[in-house]
Order: sequence, then structure tokens, then C-alpha cells
Amino acid sequence: MTPNPDQLQAWRTQLDSGFAQVADIFADCLTDAHAKLSPDGLDDYLAQARFLGKMGRGVEPVLIFLQEWPQIAQTTGEDALSPVMAAVKLINKSPNSKAIAPLLQVLSAVARRLPTLTQLQRYLDLSLQLSERTSSSIHGIHKSYPSPSLGVFFERSAQLLELLSLQGLSQWVDYGIRNYSHHPEQQREYFSLASADSRAVLQRERHGTLLMDNTRALDLYLRALWQTSTLLVPYATAFEVQRQPMPYFDVLGTHLPDVYDERAGITGIDRYRAALAHMAAHQRWSSPIFADNFSPAQRLAIEMFEDARVEALAMRTYPGLRRIFVALHPNPVAGACNPATHSCLRHRLTMLSRALFDAPQRFQDVQISDWVQRFHALLAHGDSSTSEVAGLALSYLGKTRLQSDQLPDTWFDDTVVDYRDDNRHLWRFHELGDDEESFEEPRQTPPTDEIQSLPPRHYPEWDYTSQTFRPDWVSLYERLHPAGNGADIDALLAKHSALAKRLKRLLDMLKPQNKLRVRYQEEGSELDLDVAIRSLIDLRAGSQPEPRINMSHTTNGRSIAVTVLLDLSQSLNEKARGSEQTVLQLSQEAVSLLAWAVQQLGDPLAIAGFHSNTRHDVRYLHLKGFGERWGDEVKARLAAMQAGYSTRMGAAMRHAAHTLGAQPADKKLLLVLTDGQPSDIDVPDERLLIEDAKAAVRELDQQGMFSYCINLDASADAYVSDIFGRQYTVIDNIARLPEQLPKLFMALTR
Repeated sequence: MTPNPDQLQAWRTQLDSGFAQVADIFADCLTDAHAKLSPDGLDDYLAQARFLGKMGRGVEPVLIFLQEWPQIAQTTGEDALSPVMAAVKLINKSPNSKAIAPLLQVLSAVARRLPTLTQLQRYLDLSLQLSERTSSSIHGIHKSYPSPSLGVFFERSAQLLELLSLQGLSQWVDYGIRNYSHHPEQQREYFSLASADSRAVLQRERHGTLLMDNTRALDLYLRALWQTSTLLVPYATAFEVQRQPMPYFDVLGTHLPDVYDERAGITGIDRYRAALAHMAAHQRWSSPIFADNFSPAQRLAIEMFEDARVEALAMRTYPGLRRIFVALHPNPVAGACNPATHSCLRHRLTMLSRALFDAPQRFQDVQISDWVQRFHALLAHGDSSTSEVAGLALSYLGKTRLQSDQLPDTWFDDTVVDYRDDNRHLWRFHELGDDEESFEEPRQTPPTDEIQSLPPRHYPEWDYTSQTFRPDWVSLYERLHPAGNGADIDALLAKHSALAKRLKRLLDMLKPQNKLRVRYQEEGSELDLDVAIRSLIDLRAGSQPEPRINMSHTTNGRSIAVTVLLDLSQSLNEKARGSEQTVLQLSQEAVSLLAWAVQQLGDPLAIAGFHSNTRHDVRYLHLKGFGERWGDEVKARLAAMQAGYSTRMGAAMRHAAHTLGAQPADKKLLLVLTDGQPSDIDVPDERLLIEDAKAAVRELDQQGMFSYCINLDASADAYVSDIFGRQYTVIDNIARLPEQLPKLFMALTR
């Protein structure tokens, strides 16, 4: 019922507002509130609007409240007014009163994401916590200042709640408070999602399947099923509000959304597999065609038919893909698009695309059924080609075109096949116009070594100033070290032949002496006489004889796996004190002798080197794997060792722990050989990477791995004990490293 003029006048008197802007909207707002609120709720509504108008913060809060509250009350209940106004009053008493308007402005969108009173109360409590913890002690001065972040947090709240649960939002906010409470500008960047750190934490807290957590599994999927490999590059979907980008591939790799939620019963990882299968099918069966002579409508039709063709061929090769493609493909309803108001070409093409997945009898539309049959007839005689299917697409367009297809408004509902790429690879152009100048030219350079290597692993880094981990802060690229001349290592071993003989005597004492007899073997080193006699008796008695009549022996008392991690930073190229050789050359000799010694013992050994060029490029180079024997291939890699860049030790240690932790040995040793403290060019605080390496040592210890450092820096005592505690040795005379390293290893593993 529409309120009468007397009621409106009574309510206007109750509101008691002198703002002219309020008078302009008053009648419409109260009519809406009268329809949606109870009589008591309407009284409370007017009372709180009166308070907002009188609290001295201008007209904006009361305008927003009058327009937004009735809808919020319908979503969360009228009881939500009390906690909302309690939060407003607390903020009004703080230095953050300017944030009241953004809070009320976003409240309707927040309420749609948090429709219960309990959820809304938790959101308000979190907002008050942010207000309190970021409004004081700026730069260490114990005086209250307005929060740099509260207003931008309210502005971003609706977007954040689209991506995060309340728990995730709480952890995201807590990270920002802990790390940036004393840095107003950085704090503002964090809460406005402008900083890389902010986005990284957001991705960590997001629901769904993250691409960065599954790059290795997806890379193996491509290698196994499609015999191809590419760098998987995530792009952000959380920050593109106007237009969501589509997957695509180019010379830099395959670009995919950073996160996929489960949808239509298809898990996030299977959605990634569907997108990769579609693009891999394009790479296998599609060929580029020139676009200059085609209109936008013709290109749209060709792309749809070509997408359907390569998916049909993919499903022919791997039938299991059908279930995923069908579940993820939109299923537009016939007649949903009105040709009087919209161009329906995209809608018709999507209906046909869906029809190609389903049985023909499902479609009553004779026209669709006819084109489905033509499509499958084309594929019945082989794989067909892009040019052939383009001809079919142009024929379809010519026979189904409507006058309304020229309308400016296109129907998009239920037409976006989001696992398909944007088909940029399908088109070639004879000439580039002025608006298509070579913005893409830099991408035509050959792939770098990093792109050709395995996908990056992302590791956290410890920030001692805030006592928190920066999630996925470091990108680590691993690859096999290039090979050189293995004969150089043989020459080094010959040079140290006298030392090798002394080491051999020590090694003989370390070799396990205890032998265990393993009986009942079909194949073994010798005959088990007792079992053989019983088996012969059974045979002569007519019983089934025991065929396992052999036995073998294994050693007992030594189960050790070792990873040697070499610092290959630029400083290794310097001459060693008291020697004509560089530190790198002496390290090369020492590691070669160590590898030879470990081979004599039979312990599993891996050798790797590392260096870094900022947190975005930490390189981990495999010199010897646990499964490789000491031979020419390993020697060739050791002979080619080179040094460069910086020393981001923590990330390298965390990565080494992955392979070492998988070894079945009882004892696991990570031996770090370095000539200086951790450092990198993007870290001005020299303590930061020292503390991060210390945290990495602590993590290894918690995983049951023993880490030990051999440091070649004469001044290492100032920092190495901070990282490794007592688990280190400083070798002042670097020239003796080839002798000291194997002996030290034997002492550690005795």
C-alpha cells in the first residue's frame, strides 16, 4: 500500500533532516521502506537515519542509508540494524569517520554474500579490528591517526568476498595488518590490491584449484597424452571486473586462469585439463588461415566450427574427454534470444556447438540436425582440415543468416565456452593497420632457457620483520646443468690420486661390515642348502617342491642419503686465498672427489647448484640425481660448472628438501657448500635472507633432515651460526678444500 501524504509528513518530521538532497529522495525511499519493513523496523530505520543526519558527517551517510537499508534488511533481517549501527558509532568516535560512507555504500553487496546475521557480524568485527589496529602507532608515534586502509578495504569488500570465504578474508586482512601496520603507503597499496604481496596472499586464501599448485601435474599430463610441453602461465581473474580474459597460447607459453573452482561436477584440475586438451588439439590439427577477407560474423562462425572439429578429434583419441566437455559446455535454450532486440548469431552458433556433442535425436530443430549431420560427415573421411571446416562454416552462415544478426546488441547469456581459447593462433593478416602495430613483436623472440625448462616452483620466504611467511614469493626454475668435457674431471681425480688412496683406506673402514642373509630367493648369489634339501625331499615324495632355493646377502648398519647443494654465485669466480685457482675450480675438485668417495660407499647421492637473479629467477641446476651412477654424464656436467648472479639460499634449500625427503634412507643429510652469506640484488636488508635461510634450516629439521654448511668465507662466523647453529665448518685455507670436504663428509656419516 502506498503511504498517504499525512504518513509521509509524519515520517519527514520524525527524520528531522534539513538536507535538500534528502527531500529529493525521501518519498521514494519511504515508499520502498514501507513495503519492505515492519512497523517497528520502519521506526528503527527512521531513528537511525536521523542519527546519521545529525552526527555531523554530511549528507552522504544518510542518503546511502535511506536508499540501501530496506534491501539489506530483506536480505539479512531487520535485527542486523543494531550491529551495523553499533559499528558505525564506533567508527564515528575514531579518527576514521570518513570511512562510514564507504561502509554503508558496500553493505548491500556484502549482505548478498553474507546473508546471515552471524556472518555479517563477523564481517563488522573484522572491519572494527582493522580500524583499531591501523589507526595508531604510525611510524612508532603513539598517537591515533586515520587508518590508511579502512576506506579502501570497504571499497574492495564486495570483490574480496566474491573470491574468499570469511575465514580467508580474515587471514588476508590479518596478514596486511601484521606486515604493513607501520607503513601507511604500503598498507594502502595492500588493501587496495595494488601490491604483488596482496595479490599473492589473496591467491593463497582463495577457494578452488590454483594453477601454481598444479603446474607440474599438468605439464606431465601434456607430455604423456599430447607429447608436448609448454610453460604454463597464470593470469589473474580476480582483478578483471569488466571483461574476463580467455585462455590462449603464444611463444611465451600457455596462459590459463590462476584459479578454477569446481563447476557442474567437474573439479578444478579437470577444468584445467579440458582447457589444455582443447589448445593441444588446436596445436595438433589446426592450421592458420588469412583473416583479411572475412567479416567478424564469418570469423566467429569459422572459430566455432574449428573449435568443434578439434574437440571431436580429441574425443576420438581420448573418449574420456566427452564427459568433461559436455558438462562444461553451455546449453542455451532455443528461443531465449529475441531477434527483435538482439543479434542472435552467437546464440545459434553455441546451440549448434552443443548439438555436436549430443545424440542427433535430442534435437527437434531440423536445421540444427541437418548441420550436425554435415559436420560429422566431413569428419567421417578423416581428420579434415581447417580450410575445409571454414568452408562448412561459411555455408552455414550463408543459409541461416537473419536480418537481426546486424543489430548492435549481441546476446551473450549461456554462450561463453570458457575452457576454449581465444583463437588468436588461427588467424594471419596480410598487412597490419595503424591500430595493429607491432605490440606483439617482442614476443617473437626465441624461448629462453627458463622457458624451455620445467615449470617454476613457487616457495614462501620468511620475513623476520613481521614474523610471517610471504606466500609464493620466490619462483625457482630447475633444469639439467649443461654438459662439458668429462675427461677434465678424470684429470682432476688423477691429480689427487695420492689423496684418493688415503681416502680409500678410510672408506673401507666406513663400509658396512654386517651382512644379512636373505633366504627364499628364486635368484640369488648362492644355494640355500637347507631349503634345497627340503625341496628335493618334497619332490621325491610327490609334493610340490619349494622353488625358492637360493639366498642373497645385503649389508646392514648404513642407510644414508645425501644431497650436496653448491652455491654457484658470482663470487666463486674470484681467486682463492693462497692459490692460483678460483674458488669455483677448487669446489669442482672437492665435489668430484666427494662424489667418487660416496660412490665407493654406495650411499645415494645427489648434487645440485643454485644461484639467483632476484626472487623471480632462482635457478636450480641438477648435476647428479639420486638414480644416476658416477659416470661420464655426471662428470661432464661437473666439468661445465659456471658461477654467476647471487645467493638466495633459503629457496634452494627448500627445493633440495623435496627430492631428499623422498629418499627411503634412515638418515638424510643436506650438505651446503658456500663462500658467503645469502644475498640478492632485490633485497636491501642483508638480514632478511639470512633469517630466511635460518627458517629453511628449521623446516628441514622438522622434516627429519640434517643440514650442514661448509663455508669458505673467513668472516663467516658473523652470520653462519645464526643460520646453521653449530652445524657448520669454516674452511679458512680454501686450497685444502678438495682434501677437507670428503673427510668432513665421512666424519658426518660415520
